[in-house]
Amino acid sequence: MTRPTLTLAAGAAALLLAPMAASAQPVDFSKRPLRIIVPFAPGGASDFVGRILQPRLAEELGAQVLVDNRAGAAGNIGVEVAARASSDGFTLLLGNVGTMAINPSLYPEFPYRPTKHFIPVTQVVDVPGALVSHPSLPATTVPELIAYAKANPNKLNFASPGPGSANRIEMEILMRAAGISMTHIPYKGGAGPAVTSLVQGETQLGFVTLSSAMSFVKAGKLRMLGIVAPARNAGVPDVPTMGETGFKSMRTGSWQGVFVPAGTPRPVVNRLFEAMQKVMAHPDVRKRLNDGGAEVVVSKSPEDFTAFVREENERFGRAIRDAKITAD
Repeated sequence: MTRPTLTLAAGAAALLLAPMAASAQPVDFSKRPLRIIVPFAPGGASDFVGRILQPRLAEELGAQVLVDNRAGAAGNIGVEVAARASSDGFTLLLGNVGTMAINPSLYPEFPYRPTKHFIPVTQVVDVPGALVSHPSLPATTVPELIAYAKANPNKLNFASPGPGSANRIEMEILMRAAGISMTHIPYKGGAGPAVTSLVQGETQLGFVTLSSAMSFVKAGKLRMLGIVAPARNAGVPDVPTMGETGFKSMRTGSWQGVFVPAGTPRPVVNRLFEAMQKVMAHPDVRKRLNDGGAEVVVSKSPEDFTAFVREENERFGRAIRDAKITAD
């Protein structure tokens, strides 16, 4: 090529690369407040996590960070607000297993989908679940429970916070995998009434959060048969995971993670991912979350978290279809 041709080619290349270079510039988060949309009311589990992350994320990004509670419609209102937000990195959604893995199948007409209208950035926590029973139930292990339930079909009552709750769906997954049938007793007003029914013996079995069951287990008022987590918990080291008892798909509890609207530039996603990794590694953040019953779990990459969200949608979607569960 001649010198003029080379000059023209270099100029053309520079023009082509200029927009790419501009888009690769890190976003200046000090320009205006960044908001974390929590699709539930203040005081709940998601709000608890969001407010622990808030000050450390602000410190890491050099930004003002606000928690924006948008409760209603089982979290769908907050999801819609986040999906409609500008894809500039200034709006984050703190999604959880309910809003991003269960609701898409429970509310099929809802137009927003977790991996189509959002970019999953990273998981941040997992709240382990626990399969607990009233001490009067003769079964003391998961295999014994299955044998007892097979010998007494539909005679055991299991509690849940509601028809479309993760607790109810986890039990449907267990029943179908084990080939057993039990009677569902739904309660309203959160997980508290369901746990109370188990302690009082109104129901015999249920999936609850590990933290909500721990004090009752230590007092001998409930028996813990298994935990829904990737590994055993230090607080109950003798209790096996559900995976150890043969139910390998039941490995995560009530997880939560950070999402941004679809179209958010990759450099911005990367910056948020890096920031969240540092936030979740902070000793104060880990301690406060652990004290509240949540375990820090971060994804290896946004792609890793995206794959996880898709798997969770498939797992819960299959259970919802098989059991013909509706939102009512």
